[in-house]
Amino acid sequence: MMERTVLITGAGAPGAPGIIKSLRNGDKDIKIIGVDAALSESIGIGMVDKSYKIPLANHPDFVNEVLKIAVSESVDVIIPLVTRELSVFAKAKDIFAEKGIKIIVSDHAQLDIANNKYKLMQFCKSNDIPVPDFYLVKSIDEFKQKAYKLGYPEKKICFKPPVSNGLRGFRIIDDSQNKMESLLNEKPNNVFIGFEEFIQIAKDSDFFPELLLMEYLPGEEYSVDVLAHQGKYIQAIPRSRDKIKMGISFVGRAIEDDQILNYSKQLIEKLGLHGNIGIQFRRDTNGIPKIIESNPRVQGTIVLCTAAGFNMVHNAVKLNMGEKLPECNIKWGTKMIRYWEESFFDKDDNLICDETEHE
Repeated sequence: MMERTVLITGAGAPGAPGIIKSLRNGDKDIKIIGVDAALSESIGIGMVDKSYKIPLANHPDFVNEVLKIAVSESVDVIIPLVTRELSVFAKAKDIFAEKGIKIIVSDHAQLDIANNKYKLMQFCKSNDIPVPDFYLVKSIDEFKQKAYKLGYPEKKICFKPPVSNGLRGFRIIDDSQNKMESLLNEKPNNVFIGFEEFIQIAKDSDFFPELLLMEYLPGEEYSVDVLAHQGKYIQAIPRSRDKIKMGISFVGRAIEDDQILNYSKQLIEKLGLHGNIGIQFRRDTNGIPKIIESNPRVQGTIVLCTAAGFNMVHNAVKLNMGEKLPECNIKWGTKMIRYWEESFFDKDDNLICDETEHE
């Protein structure tokens, strides 16, 4: 096997440990460099061979700093884990390529659609890929008008900013919710909000943001991990999102669903995406899976694919280094359960063994 060095950004992200495990599972001798804008208090940093602190993606020195690290560490491939870095890396691919460094990221034009939920909905609709009914609203009056057009109050509706991630700005409008019961019995991450409650918030604000207003899909939710190479669909594994906390899957299962696989392939090839791509689906009242958003990067729960028999992350590295992929034998039905676990570090923040092991 070829020697290789892989640099991952966002090494402090919640899903980074699973991604690092997947890389090492594919190649025990792989060297992994982890970079993050905030290095401390991250288990991912303790799992890589070497780590560096970098500026945020919007900093003017971001590209130069990452390039300097990549050159000094003889990096072969860069895998971005942070959504806000994707377009920056896409625009800088040629700069890294001159140094022999490949970045697993789609082109900027494709990212502009995939990272914008409204543009993605428009693209899917124009290509006969099922999506919820939706509108882009820019004022309180427009919000009210389109809400009623979507069937409110007889039907639930939901909204989110066109560009956001991790449930930021997402709310479900449902006036049937018992607010006192929610206040007393639920943790403060409830995504439900009343119609008039939102209108009052909007009135009290000095601006109204663009919002993607959609029909609410009540059925099962799925996240699909897809491997694509220069617009060619390679493989996809849908997984159920059976338990979600703070936008992160804690329980899920690899599900073989021909409709979801077919729609995923259509989106990848019609849009021309590249690398590890995430696509989210939810079923409507008739059980039809519809795309609700995409994440054109490695998703944190992609480690389930590794357990199910297809190492999406490591195979992306192999493809980008011109290597053949192993035969695919997916163990459908593989289930993942996440749980809290402690890790310990010394005074210099180096990962050490579990101190409770010898008690």
